[in-house]
Amino acid sequence: FVANCCYKKCVDVKKNQLNCGKCGSKCKYYEICCQGVCVNPSFNHKHCGRCYNKCKNGSSCFYGLRSYA
Repeated sequence: FVANCCYKKCVDVKKNQLNCGKCGSKCKYYEICCQGVCVNPSFNHKHCGRCYNKCKNGSSCFYGLRSYA
C-alpha cells in the first residue's frame, strides 16, 4: 500500500482510479489503475480483464478475455 495524501485523504496511488500514479490523475471511465498506470483491461495483454492478468505468448486480450493460441 503506497499511501499519499490527496485532497486531505489517504489514497493508494497504485490502485486509486481518481489518483492513479499521482494526486489528481484520473483514469478514463473504461480504464483501471494498475501499479499507478491507467490501463484498458478490455484490450491490454498485461492486464486482461483485471490487473496483472497477463496473456500467454501468442494470445491476445479481447474485451477482457484471453484468447488461446
